[in-house]
Amino acid sequence: MATLPSAERRAFALKINRYSSAEIRKQFTLPPNLGQYHRQSISTSGFPSLQLPQFYDPVEPVDFEGLLMTHLNSLDVQLAQELGDFTDDDLDVVFTPKECRTLQPSLPEEGVELDPHVRDCVQTYIREWLIVNRKNQGSPEICGFKKTGSRKDFHKTLPKQTFESETLECSEPAAQAGPRHLNVLCDVSGKGPITACDFDLRSLQPDKRLENLLQQVSAEDFEKQNEEARRTNRQAELFALYPSVDEEDAVEIRPVPECPKEHLGNRILVKLLTLKFEIEIEPLFASIALYDVKERKKISENFHCDLNSDQFKGFLRAHTPTVAASSQARSAVFSVTYPSSDIYLVVKIEKVLQQGEIGDCAEPYLVIKESDGGKSKEKIEKLKLQAESFCQRLGKYRMPFAWAPISLSSFFNVSTLEREVTDVDSVVGRSSVGERRTLAQSRRLSERALSLEENGVGSNFKTSTLSVSSFFKQEGDRLSDEDLFKFLADYKRSSSLQRRVKSIPGLLRLEISTAPEIINCCLTPEMLPVKPFPENRTRPHKEILEFPTREVYVPHTVYRNLLYVYPQRLNFVNKLASARNITIKIQFMCGEDASSAMPVIFGKSSGPEFLQEVYTAVTYHNKSPDFYEEVKIKLPAKLTVNHHLLFTFYHISCQQKQGASVETLLGYSWLPILLNERLQTGSYCLPVALEKLPPNYSMHSAEKVPLQNPPIKWAEGHKGVFNIEVQAVSSVHTQDNHLEKFFTLCHSLESQVTFPIRVLDQKISEMALEHELKLSIICLNSSRLEPLVLFLHLVLDKLFQLSVQPMVIAGQTANFSQFAFESVVAIANSLHNSKDLSKDQHGRNCLLASYVHYVFRLPELQRDVPKSGAPTALPDPRYHTYGRTSAAAVSSKLLQARVMSSSNPDLAGTHSAADEEVKNIMSSKIADRNCSRMSYYCSGNSDVPSSTTAPRPASKKHFHEELALQMVVSTGMVRETVFKYAWFFFELLVKSMAQHVHNMDKRDSFRRTRFSDRFMDDITTIVNVVTSEIAALLVKPQKENEQAEKMNISLAFFLYDLLSLMDRGFVFNLIRHYCNQLSAKLNNLPTLISMRLEFLRILCSHEHYLNLNLFFMNADTAPTSPCPSISSQNSSSCSSFQDQKIASMFDLTSEYRQQHFLTGLLFTELAAALDAEGEGISKVQRKAVSAIHSLLSSHDLDPRCVKPEVKVKIAALYLPLVGIILDALPQLCDFTVADTRRYRTSGSDEEQDGAGAINQNVALAIAGNHFNLKTSGIVLSSLPYKQYNMLNADTTRNLMICFLWIMKNADQSLIRKWIADLPSMQLNRILDLLFICVLCFEYKGKQNSDKVSTQVLQKSRDVKARLEEALLRGEGARGEMMRRRAPGNDRFPGLNENLRWKKEQTHWRQANEKLDKTKAELDQEALISGNLATEAHLIILDMQENIIQASSALDCKDSLLGGVLRVLVNSLNCDQSTTYLTHCFATLRALIAKNFARVKMQVTMSLASLVGRAPDFNEEHLRRSLRTILAYSEEDTAMQMTPFPTQVEELLCNLNSILYDTVKMREFQEDPEMLMDLMYRIAKSYQASPDLRLTWLQNMAEKHTKKKCYTEAAMCLVHAAALVAEYLSMLEDHSYLPVGSVSFQNISSNVLEESVVSDDTLSPDEDGVCAGQYFTESGLVGLLEQAAELFSTGGLYETVNEVYKLVIPILEAHREFRKLTLTHSKLQRAFDSIVNKDHKRMFGTYFRVGFFGSKFGDLDEQEFVYKEPAITKLPEISHRLEAFYGQCFGAEFVEVIKDSTPVDKTKLDPNKAYIQITFVEPYFDEYEMKDRVTYFEKNFNLRRFMYTTPFTLEGRPRGELHEQYRRNTVLTTMHAFPYIKTRISVIQKEEFVLTPIEVAIEDMKKKTLQLAVAINQEPPDPKMLQMVLQGSVGATVNQGPLEVAQVFLAEIPADPKLYRHHNKLRLCFKEFIMRCGEAVEKNKRLITADQREYQQELKKNYSKLKENLRPMIERKIPELYKPIFRIESQKRDSFHRSSFRKCETQLSQGS
Repeated sequence: MATLPSAERRAFALKINRYSSAEIRKQFTLPPNLGQYHRQSISTSGFPSLQLPQFYDPVEPVDFEGLLMTHLNSLDVQLAQELGDFTDDDLDVVFTPKECRTLQPSLPEEGVELDPHVRDCVQTYIREWLIVNRKNQGSPEICGFKKTGSRKDFHKTLPKQTFESETLECSEPAAQAGPRHLNVLCDVSGKGPITACDFDLRSLQPDKRLENLLQQVSAEDFEKQNEEARRTNRQAELFALYPSVDEEDAVEIRPVPECPKEHLGNRILVKLLTLKFEIEIEPLFASIALYDVKERKKISENFHCDLNSDQFKGFLRAHTPTVAASSQARSAVFSVTYPSSDIYLVVKIEKVLQQGEIGDCAEPYLVIKESDGGKSKEKIEKLKLQAESFCQRLGKYRMPFAWAPISLSSFFNVSTLEREVTDVDSVVGRSSVGERRTLAQSRRLSERALSLEENGVGSNFKTSTLSVSSFFKQEGDRLSDEDLFKFLADYKRSSSLQRRVKSIPGLLRLEISTAPEIINCCLTPEMLPVKPFPENRTRPHKEILEFPTREVYVPHTVYRNLLYVYPQRLNFVNKLASARNITIKIQFMCGEDASSAMPVIFGKSSGPEFLQEVYTAVTYHNKSPDFYEEVKIKLPAKLTVNHHLLFTFYHISCQQKQGASVETLLGYSWLPILLNERLQTGSYCLPVALEKLPPNYSMHSAEKVPLQNPPIKWAEGHKGVFNIEVQAVSSVHTQDNHLEKFFTLCHSLESQVTFPIRVLDQKISEMALEHELKLSIICLNSSRLEPLVLFLHLVLDKLFQLSVQPMVIAGQTANFSQFAFESVVAIANSLHNSKDLSKDQHGRNCLLASYVHYVFRLPELQRDVPKSGAPTALPDPRYHTYGRTSAAAVSSKLLQARVMSSSNPDLAGTHSAADEEVKNIMSSKIADRNCSRMSYYCSGNSDVPSSTTAPRPASKKHFHEELALQMVVSTGMVRETVFKYAWFFFELLVKSMAQHVHNMDKRDSFRRTRFSDRFMDDITTIVNVVTSEIAALLVKPQKENEQAEKMNISLAFFLYDLLSLMDRGFVFNLIRHYCNQLSAKLNNLPTLISMRLEFLRILCSHEHYLNLNLFFMNADTAPTSPCPSISSQNSSSCSSFQDQKIASMFDLTSEYRQQHFLTGLLFTELAAALDAEGEGISKVQRKAVSAIHSLLSSHDLDPRCVKPEVKVKIAALYLPLVGIILDALPQLCDFTVADTRRYRTSGSDEEQDGAGAINQNVALAIAGNHFNLKTSGIVLSSLPYKQYNMLNADTTRNLMICFLWIMKNADQSLIRKWIADLPSMQLNRILDLLFICVLCFEYKGKQNSDKVSTQVLQKSRDVKARLEEALLRGEGARGEMMRRRAPGNDRFPGLNENLRWKKEQTHWRQANEKLDKTKAELDQEALISGNLATEAHLIILDMQENIIQASSALDCKDSLLGGVLRVLVNSLNCDQSTTYLTHCFATLRALIAKNFARVKMQVTMSLASLVGRAPDFNEEHLRRSLRTILAYSEEDTAMQMTPFPTQVEELLCNLNSILYDTVKMREFQEDPEMLMDLMYRIAKSYQASPDLRLTWLQNMAEKHTKKKCYTEAAMCLVHAAALVAEYLSMLEDHSYLPVGSVSFQNISSNVLEESVVSDDTLSPDEDGVCAGQYFTESGLVGLLEQAAELFSTGGLYETVNEVYKLVIPILEAHREFRKLTLTHSKLQRAFDSIVNKDHKRMFGTYFRVGFFGSKFGDLDEQEFVYKEPAITKLPEISHRLEAFYGQCFGAEFVEVIKDSTPVDKTKLDPNKAYIQITFVEPYFDEYEMKDRVTYFEKNFNLRRFMYTTPFTLEGRPRGELHEQYRRNTVLTTMHAFPYIKTRISVIQKEEFVLTPIEVAIEDMKKKTLQLAVAINQEPPDPKMLQMVLQGSVGATVNQGPLEVAQVFLAEIPADPKLYRHHNKLRLCFKEFIMRCGEAVEKNKRLITADQREYQQELKKNYSKLKENLRPMIERKIPELYKPIFRIESQKRDSFHRSSFRKCETQLSQGS
């Protein structure tokens, strides 16, 4: 494919500028028919188009089922079988028994025929779950392993890896106390390196020699041994070692909904231990319950407990015939759903009724103490006898006695309660909308209450024993719950209650604890034994029913049917006198005679389990008593009109009267249980009948009894006098009108009923039945949410039944499908929209999710029951809907109009008025609904199981078909809701399809015929519509992305499920349509990729993913690729015999994408994401990588894929990923950048590109070149730049682990063949990749296996000073030259060698964020991460060995070996395990043995780089290793006759010398200037070795950057670039390259020093010289760009321009237009900065520093100019130097000379060190000022500086004006500032002395200039102007202008030499006074009103000054104004400046 047809080429050239290089690369490698350069640009109405590359279109998938049929025999069947069978189905329909808490399920009483509704409820509660399972879903253990990253004991199988960092205890020498000795640098001028002869290597002791090291072994054998050793003891599963990845992207996890179960809140166990009072005289009875004071609600039923001794129990034996075991309980389990600090446990104590008020009865307890003995004892005995007689007589009646509150606030601790609103609500699960909860949270989905632990209850809730020592006496008139809440509120506020209410001393001990999960021997509130229930236990625990304070949204799952009756108040005040001690007998009656009382009332303590009657407690002598009784009744399952509650009122005689009965009847009242066949609950005020009740009284309510004969006598004239409340806790009675009506009507259809039927208070005839049922279906959603949720399962079951059940009502066929469907939609909408219900992470309502998963089953269709007498002929069984068009047409109509025509031609009969009403209601309920018909399917086709009796119908109505149809034809709001919550309908579809397949026994049949074509059309339509909805949401301006995401995920799961049920080829096509449709409609690429990615990620998580991708069809079974791959393009020029097939295996070809459909799509998304640019793309790239990572991880840990041959096949499937990763090389995070090398401080404007695997044609095409593409002579020396989006460290690491996994598991011989055929370009990219991998998986040690903290980041070992620059890769200038001489070599050096300093270095963050880990956990993590590091590096080593072996045949072997060595040395630079080091050294040894020639230069450079940068290397070890090498070379007898030992010795000496130099730097770490001088000198000493000089210049640049000296750092890089330019100009003669260092003069005049080396000194052809990566054009560009960045940071924007002047020609020559765009944008920024910031910029401040004193050694009497940061004050630098040298010599020996006068050395103390510091300013001659116009020019390229010293001839510094002289000293430095150092030595000094009049002239000029500046300032600054003006004309200015004039201008000087000065000063004053005038005028315009006086004052002072000066200004010296021709020339000499100036010139050449 060397050329293209010319027409295509033309088209290609025309469009070139619109594409990214990656696209062109991809397009270019397609066959001509695919290479047509058209893009998709589909624009449907309303959807803006998005330009997409061609490769983004999905290909046509294979016909999966067809292929299996034809190919299955020839394929690798065994493999396919292992991974899950193809023929069998994935889905299994399983009936799972419900887990029942109790020994027997809760059921209604036996032997009763139940109502249909109760029967349905019970059936729903006891039937099994129907669950559709996936047979091959990975076991939870694997998933657990995959997710957590570690099995429980996995780490125990791992070997412990030993790392050097953990064996060496780095002991740092203690810092020396006291002054240190300062090492003085002897020589700074660079006279060559100090010789190392004084340090003899031989004086050291070498290490112990290793045996056999010098033995000869053949290279082949050695390599073979190495490989065998590497292959043993390897870790099989790489991902098992990799930390788990955050689950943020794990959309494929579809949480299994929590199984519906009975709701239990936070459970606490309360045990009553003892109850005692001061005296024990009678039995007492305790009951406890929970109350919430804040909500004013009793929140539990009562628990009754008998703690009496046997003696007292005996008192009551007559009244307790039997004692059930269940009534013996003394411990109760309370449940609290909504914990709060306002919850109280209230204990109430009752006693047997006796004569007297409560206070009288309590008296003995207050006054008598048993401990008193004597009389007290007698009293007690008497009281006991009294009590016994009361018990025998009145034993069945009770009276109130005492109570005590116990606050539980400490148990429900308060910290939790702040979370109450958010967290506790998620009991019934509130979660904020849209939040994506973590997996762990969503696992416990919704409906369980928070456990106590979560509420903080558990932590403080250890078992605690409480003692209550005093009780409040009950007060007879304050017994109601209302009173109790008042008491509790008071009690909570303060203890005032105790003062008001009498306390009775006593002791109640109880124990409160968290109830354990399993409690032995426990009873439910219905008295059913809970598992486990041992038989031998006597005293059980009782579960106490909770009455939650708010709704609990948990559907019923158990049968419960309880009624609670609360008598509250009775008013008999006006009744006859006999009514005083009143009790009420309460009975539950099933008829009216006395025997009809049912034993359904739960007993209290120590009595029978169930009672027929119960009595309320008596309040003595109270005619209107309050009651607090709670009567708990077990309701019969079948209630009739005869059931009622009967209340009988009695007066109890406490005194025993002869013959009088205890009870006196007072009256009756009753409450029917049913009203209109519905359970009656609520509050009632009943009248009381005073006589026996008439027959049939119970048929009516007490309030509405019809008149009787004789009439009933009522208390208070039939007014209500008895208040009562009735509450039901029932899972059969809905207590909601809408539900009640719906269920009743449904049952009327199912069973034979007689019409009219009664529903609530209306009667419904048969004719109205259909209409009423439709109404009730519509109104279902109007019911309250709580009952709807409680009966959700039954409601949905009924609706689904109605949707497919054919109905004939009154002879007419009725169809409820559409109504039922719309009602389901409305319910789904309500549940999703309720804030009180929880959702999982995909936004699925948890209640619906668990319904579909566990409860839903196909409706069982019943035979039609015709609802009229005569049997009705069934109509023709057809599927009547809209005369159904094809689904495709429906689909298109739907998409266009979104609303369908609603007429139905097949509708039988006419609309009745009732139907109109239904229609109206529907249209009002669901807006936007233009329905004029109701959907009728007149089908008699009922789906009856075929039996002998029932004839089989002609056709069936299948649920899945009906549901799909309803989804397709829905319109308006319904349709919108259906697709909004599509997941629910999708899961219903899937579950019903699975059951359909299961039932029809179709599993053996072919998938294609399972479902009707019509159904498949519907599915296609649904998928199209949902996709369209998703797209529509995403392009909406208000961006409804979250909703779209949820729909997208739902759709993906749907197709995922369909893959297990339907024709897979059909599903693949749906996926393809989805992809195409989204691409066509979305206008934002990141959104598009993100959507498609999440979608694919879910599909790829399929358990048969590998089989779906036909992974076993490897390259041999696959058709050969006709399409050349990228890599094959490259290599075709390299090797003519390349195996095309292998190369194409690493490419994403269209064949690959067709055959491996899902993987192909996923790779396409990854490639597109990596190639895309723009906002938001980083997140998408992370998602794409995460998806691939997650897939590979699941394969690696899948037990089905353990066999190596399976893994080889899987790795083969993923080979194209390698190509994609190589393409993405420039985008990978760069881990090489240590903190010290972070050059860029500005944001990353542009990221450096890396080498692209790109053939020449492609490169030229990208560059816009359209000559004959055959030419291969033109070679570009760098790649086109593209602005890539960089991946962050984590994403890079995830991508790298995938790469390593493929390399580990792929067929190694295949890898070797592939490598052998790759061009060197690609091989170098692979090496780059390996280099990144090395750093990626570096071991970080134990403390870092935790999340790396910022401090650790800072301190992390700086050994990141990599050797990469120093190591040769054969890509330098010399390498390029050599390659050019070899013809036909298609070589493009990449830009990945560019400096990448700016990127952040990111440490490996382990996934586990927890900081407070135990030592064991840390050790375990360290163990795993140690093994990961070892395994990863061993895989890298394997790859390098493959490259070494494969490269031996290649021409470019040298450059490759350099690259391999670079990676190896880089890995040694990391902390490695001994295991790895053993193998690495073996490989290194083999490598060096083969390639010794180039080692010498490399070692020298490496060592220089290492010691220059690494702060923690140990020179002693290094020297010893040099000594050991020397010993080996001397001992190697075989080599002694060769020059080799001499070469070795020479090399070692050289290294030792470098070491000596660089070690010296250590001593100057604290003195930055000295350190830079030393580095400067070392760099200078390498003038003859460019590579090393470059290295040192970079070291200097790094140091400067650290100190924020950006300009100096930039200068170092400019020098480095000049050095590179010198060498390039020797090699090349390109006009666009700089001509050596001369071209750099405009940047800095100092750069010429780089030109000292010329051809004769050193030849770049020499082996290993100038071969570093910077000695290339791309390296040069890289250095200059970095320099420009640093100049920009340093504010030298003008220099940025100069630098880019050198870069631009190179970029232009290479047609790198993207890069040029970027460059020009940077230039624009630089120029903008100049314009905007000019005078605001701060350049350096300069100081002269002189050192005096012998302590300074060679620095003595040296002077330097120091450059300090802008606005550094003299005291700052003074303090810094004084402090530093004070540390060196001791503070007392250092002195700073404060003035700038010349130092007289004889007057100095010889034992002290003196530093003289003076501020200096840049100095320019007048001619220079013409060129230095701008502020920048006056601050750049500075070599001369000046400072002034005032003096008088008498020796004082200051004097009167006429005696004030001034000395100006001008210093010249050796180099110009800015330079590569911040201090430069002074080489020349000149002094000028100014006479007093000259001083005056200078001062006046300065003042005038100040005025001029202030006047002309824009915008004007009034304050500044006034300040200058005040100093000029102010009256009080001392030595002001007037005084100067009076001293020097008052008289004409006598000396003619001074005439000119006099005149000059006069002219200065003239200008000065003029400027003052202008300033006064300007000020006048600027002042505000309040400054007028001040202006007047100024004006006055100005006029005064002008007057005083006028005579002096106007007086001219006549001699000066004579005609000019009369003046002789020699006279003019006398005015030459030197005539009155003393000039001293001092040349200080000192160094």
